[in-house]
Amino acid sequence: MTSGPFLVPRTSGSENDVENGFFGEERDKALRNTKLVKIPNTALLSGMAYCISSCGMILINKYVLSSYDFNAGISLMLYQNFISVLIVSTLSLLGVISTEPLTWKLIKVWIPVNIIFVGMLITSMFSLKFINVAMVTVLKNVTNVMTAVGEMYLFQKHHDNRVWASLFLMIISAVCGGITDLTFNVVGYTWQIINCVLTASYSLTLRRVMDTAKQVTHSGNLNEFTMVLLNNTLSLPLGVLLIFTFNEVDYLYETPLLKLPSFWLVMTLSGVLGLAISFTSMWFLHQTGATTYSLVGSLNKIPLSIAGIVLFHVPTSLQNFTSILFGLLAGVFFARAKLKEKSQSV
Repeated sequence: MTSGPFLVPRTSGSENDVENGFFGEERDKALRNTKLVKIPNTALLSGMAYCISSCGMILINKYVLSSYDFNAGISLMLYQNFISVLIVSTLSLLGVISTEPLTWKLIKVWIPVNIIFVGMLITSMFSLKFINVAMVTVLKNVTNVMTAVGEMYLFQKHHDNRVWASLFLMIISAVCGGITDLTFNVVGYTWQIINCVLTASYSLTLRRVMDTAKQVTHSGNLNEFTMVLLNNTLSLPLGVLLIFTFNEVDYLYETPLLKLPSFWLVMTLSGVLGLAISFTSMWFLHQTGATTYSLVGSLNKIPLSIAGIVLFHVPTSLQNFTSILFGLLAGVFFARAKLKEKSQSV
């Protein structure tokens, strides 16, 4: 997917890292209300850890789905989420982190969000199998456009001209990138567009559900670790159901890949990287702030796209590469425009 359980796309309209289950506004409030002690060079270290885990997650998913030719994206998602649940639950039991009890009331409130979350991860897996990493990062910009329009109609939020200009540039870059893509695949692009719709829907739905979810927790709070545990735990039974629905069971029974220790190692590493993004995101945000976090997230897509082209030997042209670079820079411009918009509204 472009992604695993935590990676995907950033819909930076409100500094959301939606595939991680994080919500930017909540983090900003916590930062404003919490004084943190900063250790010299920790900001740089946390930023490097975040960039490495973020890039590594997408690249390793692409490697599993394309280089290994693994045709069970739902199963990959399910295994990654299981690894995340296992690690978070263990850390919670050891007292390293705190999570809210997953009560039935909380689960009922969260189920609609989780269904969208699972769909977002699965469609990301499907698209990543057919589309190169660079074009996936560019096409994900369409999510920003959908989220901005959704915020306008659902929350009466108005954006300034710089934001709309950057969104227009994103659309242009996506269209130009698709036209000049030498590896264009209709199936892959269709899955990616569906993924953009689901990612934007997840962001907008999460905003509505979070306040209700807080009211049914024991502490009246809902931290990031609880959302990670909640999303990934609820995804397990739904993932099993989808594996049977999409008939991946027969494929899993027949494929020789499951007999390779190296394949299981890569699969497990992808799950660990997914969770690593969650931790490094919070660590980096705590050491810097929303401005640096958002800009680094946008800039991070540039080396990721180049690495994807080089590592997977993606055939490209000057026109396509220019479109990709144009789209990535539009993403940076969008992040800066949103930050200026937010600073003016405070």
